Amino acid sequence: MTDVLDGVRDHYRATGLTERLKAALMAFGPEDRRLTPEQLGALDQFHTRGLAATTELAKLAGITADMSVLDVGSGVGGPARFLAATYGCRVTGVDLSEPFVDAARYLTERADLSGQVSFQTASALELPFDDGRFDAVLLQHVAMNISDRARLYREIRRVLKTGGRFATYDVVSNGAEPHYPVPWARTPATSFLLTAAATRQAIEPAGFRALAWQDDSEAAKAWIVRLRASGPPPSPNLGVVMGPDFAQLSANLGRNLMEGRIGILTAVFEAA
Repeated sequence: MTDVLDGVRDHYRATGLTERLKAALMAFGPEDRRLTPEQLGALDQFHTRGLAATTELAKLAGITADMSVLDVGSGVGGPARFLAATYGCRVTGVDLSEPFVDAARYLTERADLSGQVSFQTASALELPFDDGRFDAVLLQHVAMNISDRARLYREIRRVLKTGGRFATYDVVSNGAEPHYPVPWARTPATSFLLTAAATRQAIEPAGFRALAWQDDSEAAKAWIVRLRASGPPPSPNLGVVMGPDFAQLSANLGRNLMEGRIGILTAVFEAA
């Protein structure tokens, strides 16, 4: 397990990330200028379909202003900031990568949301929170890096209040080996895809009841087609976060989707 976690950390090492972000964000003006989630969307929504997917997942999960929300695998904090800015809720993000957490805090300061959104370095398998702490938990493009799914979903259930919502948006296997490298793993050593059916079989025994279950693979394919037609993305974009090989990672994601090797699952569960 330790070797796997080390491999995931290495994939998301992002040395010098905050300094790269500072340089890239000069495109939006002086450092004291407040930035919006929409401005940062091409840079901080590290999952298929970007901000649109986060928007849809939040609606499905029924996020409201009075909720305390946990974003597991929060990356550089895009979804957490979007939820806080859009709904007025309180959001806590956790991520295994310390550089990502540092960058998330910096971007949150730039968005003037530090009063509502906080981040800390932690493993999704050992969440540093009391039982029943949160009203909702989001998990976006994270489970693919975690081999012990049963433990992951039990830990999420533990920190959720009874009746709370668990919203997941993840890459699933369609039975064929993906082409590597991909955005979540440069080799198969840190990729642990399950089929959609196996994902459900892992989630429900942890104490969840399905409220929404949908295959968003076709929407993801349409998004890939639009990206290809529009050419290279303007700067700043996710290449700032993931490094110079991001174009290859992104291309392989699209290839795997188009060849039907992977799919995209959106689901919302209630904590029983």
